[in-house]
Amino acid sequence: MKCPFCTNAETKVTNKRDIKEITRRRRECLKCRKRFTTLERLEPAEFVVIKKDGRRETYNRDKIFLGILKACEKRPVSHDKIDKIVNEVEDSIRKRGKEVKTDMIGELVMKKLKTLDKVAYIRFASVYREFEDLDDFKNVVKEIK
Repeated sequence: MKCPFCTNAETKVTNKRDIKEITRRRRECLKCRKRFTTLERLEPAEFVVIKKDGRRETYNRDKIFLGILKACEKRPVSHDKIDKIVNEVEDSIRKRGKEVKTDMIGELVMKKLKTLDKVAYIRFASVYREFEDLDDFKNVVKEIK
């Protein structure tokens, strides 16, 4: 592991903590003595996402994270909670095989957001379901109540 401050390759681990699927290591550079943290997680299995128009695309975790982040903008939802949702969605996908339709991903995300934050849920649903008018919003609000 290279030091991000001086690029020295010699570091030592001063603390290690396992948090669910992630290993957090606190490291110290042996040259400049600065400390930094690394997070390790298993590399996710390769998934193929089948888009609405039939195209196939390699799964990209960041797309889900950023979509949820945008829906939760200016809402009291932490990055940790968003990351937890993405992990849970990935776990569900992993159980279903190597290919997944975007419809299933969107439904899984909406189900998680519905219990986390109603406003974020409506924002995400409006983009995912391609709302066209106010009636679409009214229907989702009725569904929540």
